Amino acid sequence: MAPSNKIPLTRDTIRSGHIRELIRQHATTYRVLTDEELHASLASMFPDGKPNEDVWLFGYGSLIWNPTIHFAESRCATAHGYHRRFCLQTHLGRGSPEVPGLTLGLDRGGCCRGVAFRITRDTAYDELEIVWRREMVSDAYIPRWLSLASDEGSIRAIGFVMNRKHERYVGEMPEEEMARTIERAHGFLGPCAEYLFNTVDHLEELGMPDRGLKRLRDRVSEIRSEASRKPA
Repeated sequence: MAPSNKIPLTRDTIRSGHIRELIRQHATTYRVLTDEELHASLASMFPDGKPNEDVWLFGYGSLIWNPTIHFAESRCATAHGYHRRFCLQTHLGRGSPEVPGLTLGLDRGGCCRGVAFRITRDTAYDELEIVWRREMVSDAYIPRWLSLASDEGSIRAIGFVMNRKHERYVGEMPEEEMARTIERAHGFLGPCAEYLFNTVDHLEELGMPDRGLKRLRDRVSEIRSEASRKPA
């Protein structure tokens, strides 16, 4: 999709179902969850089907710099047992069927620093429904309760971890291939590189830089610079 047709990722575009329907129309390699499946997945996180207290949500990628939800508090926090990796192929949002891109997932092993958002009980279900519509387009992610560590104490938060059985899971792609994939991919949400750069910049602003992502960002920038120097 051309840059002029970029669709902003906002509360309105998520809640309207416009983005999900766009993906549904163009998804050829995987199945988009129905609204019934989406709501069942969200309800399964709570004994009574809905939150009965404030809920924490863990953001490790675009949720950090574009949460699209209303929250009462945010804290820098660390999830142990998972690390952030560009391991999910995308043919639409940050890529195309012809030139697929990559998005982040929480993969097994290591640790990941991100942001925990506290959502008040009275708004939790509605806000989490927005998150589910955004993250659970398919079953590429698995929602789980994670134990986070923060300077203010431990936090039990919902996080979206990678489903390694999903057809779009690419595993440990070599870094050079990853950089070249990210550099050239573009979808209706914008360039894949923009997604990477925004994540790196905001993690640095929060005082928790990711060295791996920073190295990847620098390599993507180098590839762009090399391409610009080539004779026409």
